[in-house]
Order: sequence, then C-alpha cells, then structure tokens
Amino acid sequence: MKHRGFLVGLLAIVLIVSACAPTQAIEGQPKQVIEPVATEIPDPLSLWLPPYLPEQLTKDLVLPEGIIHSTGEQIASIRIDVGSDALVSIWVYALVAPFSTVTDENSSNDLKAFWQGSKVKSFPVEKLLVDGETKALFEKLWGVASVSNVTVTAEEELLATAWDAKNTWAIIPFESLEPRWKVIRVDDQSPIRKGFDPLKYPLTIPFSAIGNASDVSHFLKINKSSANPILPLTNRDEQKLTTVMLTGVTALVRATAYLMEKNGMTYPAIDIGDLLRSADILHISNEIPFTDTCPNPLSNKTNDSNLVFCSKPEYIQLLEAVGTDVVELTGDHFRDWGPEAMLNTIAMYDERNWQYYGGGKNLEDAMSPALFEINGNKIAFLGCNAKPPGYATAKANYPGALHCDMETMAEEIVDVVDKGYQPIFTFQHLEYYAYNANKNLISDFHKAAEAGAVVVSGSQAHQPHAFEFYKGALLHYGLGNLFFDQFKESAAQRQAFIDEHIFYDGRFISTELITTQFIDNARPRLSTIKERERLLEKVFSASKW
Repeated sequence: MKHRGFLVGLLAIVLIVSACAPTQAIEGQPKQVIEPVATEIPDPLSLWLPPYLPEQLTKDLVLPEGIIHSTGEQIASIRIDVGSDALVSIWVYALVAPFSTVTDENSSNDLKAFWQGSKVKSFPVEKLLVDGETKALFEKLWGVASVSNVTVTAEEELLATAWDAKNTWAIIPFESLEPRWKVIRVDDQSPIRKGFDPLKYPLTIPFSAIGNASDVSHFLKINKSSANPILPLTNRDEQKLTTVMLTGVTALVRATAYLMEKNGMTYPAIDIGDLLRSADILHISNEIPFTDTCPNPLSNKTNDSNLVFCSKPEYIQLLEAVGTDVVELTGDHFRDWGPEAMLNTIAMYDERNWQYYGGGKNLEDAMSPALFEINGNKIAFLGCNAKPPGYATAKANYPGALHCDMETMAEEIVDVVDKGYQPIFTFQHLEYYAYNANKNLISDFHKAAEAGAVVVSGSQAHQPHAFEFYKGALLHYGLGNLFFDQFKESAAQRQAFIDEHIFYDGRFISTELITTQFIDNARPRLSTIKERERLLEKVFSASKW
C-alpha cells in the first residue's frame, strides 16, 4: 500500500512537469499530442456490520461512494462494533419493568452484578429479560450474561413475559419504549427525562469504526463529508422529545385562597413549582372563575356553605408562576359566578396566550380542541363534563363547560387523529372517595380510548384513583388535588399524582408518575419514599395489577 501511494504521487508529479514543459514542433509534421496518464483510483473501503447490531442502526443504511458492503468480517476493511475509540454512534437502552412496579431506581453496580450472576438483595429482580441482539452487545460491556439471572426472549414477547411473571424486568432499546413499560432510573438517570446525558448513562452503547488506523481515518473522513452520516448518530434525539404534565383539581378558594393571601400568591407552589415549570406543556384544571367581585376568603369554609366559588383576579399569579400552558374548563364550578365572570376568565387566559378546552365562550368554542406542536410532536387536548347538564352551561350563545355527548366527542377525537395529533382526553366526572375505578366512569373512559385517545384522565378526583390500559391507551381514573383545601378531609385527599407523559417522534412512549403529599390546605410537596411506596401499592392494587 505504501509503494502504491508513492507511485501515485510520482505519477502526479510527472504529469505536472509534462504539462508545463514546452514542445518543439518539427516543420512539416503535425504537433505531437501528449496523452494524459490515468491516476490510480484508491480501492473502496469494505464495511462489515455484525448481525447483533440494533436493527434501527442499520436498516436504512445507504453507503456513499468509496465504501461498499462486505460479505464477511475477515475480508472487511472496517467493521462497526462496540467501542469508543472512533465513535460513530451511541445507542441508548432502558432498564424497564411492568408499569405496576413500585421500585423507581437502582444502581448500575447492582445491575451489572446481577448480570454476571450474583444475587443482589437491593436489586428486586428474579429474571432480567433481553433479546439476542441486546445480550450480545451488553456482553461486550459487562461480560458473559448469567444463565440463571438473564433470559433471552424474543423482542415481541418481552412485555407480555414481564407482565405475566413475578419480579421480571428487561433491558430494551430506547426506541422500543411503550407506555406499559415503566422506565427504571439507573444511577439517578433516566432517558425519558429532559437534560439526560447519554455519555454519563451506564446503559449507553458506543459504536465505533474498527480497523487499521489509515482505513478508520479514511472512513471517518468520508462519513464527515457525506451529506448524511453513514449511520444514525443516536436512537435518542432530545429535539424529538416532548413532556406533558397532567394535574388534578385546582380551586383557588376557601382555605387555599386564605393561605395565599396570608403567605403570598405563589405559596402553594413553593415545593413543586420548579417541577411544574419543567414541562413542555403544563395542564391545569382550574375549576373556578376569576372575578373582581369575589369576596375575601375565610380560613374556614363558612362563606362557601353552598359551594359557590370564585377567585380574585390576582390569584392568577399562581398559575403564571408554575408555567401554565393549557387550562381545562370542564369543572363544575366554572359557572358559579355567572356568564360575565366566565368570559372575563377566558379573556385573562387569552391575554397570557394560554390555550383552553372543555369549555369556552360558547358551544363551538368549548368543542374546539387545544392543539400543540412541540419538537415535532402534535398533541391535542379535548375534554368535557360528564355530570348532569346543569354543571355544563356552554350553549350556542352562552359560555360554560362542555357537557359530554360521547358520540360527538368520539368524532372530535377521530378528527384530530386524522390530522396527525396524539389526543389527550380529560373528564370532569363523578366524584367518589375510593382508590378503585368506579363502574360509572369506565364506559366513558373506554369510549374515549376506542376513538383514539392515547391518554384518558379524570380531572374531577379529590383523591387518587386506579389505572388501566385499554385499546393501547393509558387510563387514569383520577389524579387527586393539585391546589385545593381538603387537607383535613382524609389521608387519601392529601395524596395526589402529577402524571408526566412522554412523547417522542410522534409517539406516546412513557409516563412518569410523580406523587405529592399536602402539608396544609394549600401546599403540596413531593412524597417521601415511604409515602410514595404506600400510595403506589394501594393504587396498583386497586388497578387489579
């Protein structure tokens, strides 16, 4: 190869000198024509791709000029394999468990020890499932997988196997995530979170070009100069990720409003404000209208004995502070202060460029979905009030919440699906005080899922309710209160969920359950580990999981 390079260089010099030298014409003879000497074209690089590489890494491979496919490893100039010396791609994997798993995180040391055959008390798993490709790749990082602890399972059977077995988790590629999997944090890192750093994550596989130094250098040069990389740079692009937080009841009245006036408008969000602001889309179900004629709140409930509610206009500072993006108007009490207050409230949302849905200035406005497109994900919010019509007053020329006509709502869901949106449907429904899914809600929730909603959620609940997966959708029958004064009602009414739904590249892929606990009539904080475990166990049990 060195001699060939020398000859090519020498030929180039000869051509240049010949081109510059003058030629003498002999009288009576035609001028001599110098034929150019052809330069030698370098042999193309041959690329071999091992069969255990991720399918998504290689499926759309188009090789540029100068690189050809190799039929075997031994005759290839370059192979792509696990390594970080000449990095061409990084592939993110996730440690996952059935959605009903209480455990939230584990250490990479425990995971590796289990992989290698140890029984680790702090790793609550009996079997770890992987498909054949994943096993081959992680063996290059962690060594040979333990036969007793790690089981190879077909990719399409991983989820069902884990759900049917006890204490069975899996490692899967990021692109295989779907909502029935719970993503387990590893060393406090999760690939479904914003700000995730794949280079510091123990389940990131680096892929490099491997071969002799000159061939690798040539390969990387061709790859860099190509219009598109030869291989995708990663299977997780944060620019394709969108987070949506759904929250429960907000009612800035009574003792909640009293504490806001006493301690400041943003007092209820002291502990969870940063969390709420982190969402790309924050949903707030505010049941109460704003009005200048709202009286001062009392520290008890005597001024609301008939449950007629209002909020002072300055209370909207709390909703501003938490980063509200979309407001649900399906609440029972939106009508409490009459049409002028409802219209004034909607005008206040419009001034802040907040979208709203499930209620409006009239029936047509109330029927309109709230539409978002963020990081390439198109997400639609729809909702209605499923109680008797008196709670939902929206008519052709009158404002209010939208009454549920599920046949019509199903048509609206289908319409946004046809336009490429992922629908989130929320209900103001029957209020009840138990963890289970009430039979009076199930039919309506199922109808929304059957029409194409990917998430169906109950905004009416004053305590957490059960979950269900149905027709590919995640159903959460009730989240509990976000900002509302039921601290003294019961222990269950001090508990709540904030559901963070993750969308990626046009798909709903995961949900992270955030649990909160009230410390007084206005202020929730994140649950302690023990509080969270107790809540998850109760709700998952009520979900019949």
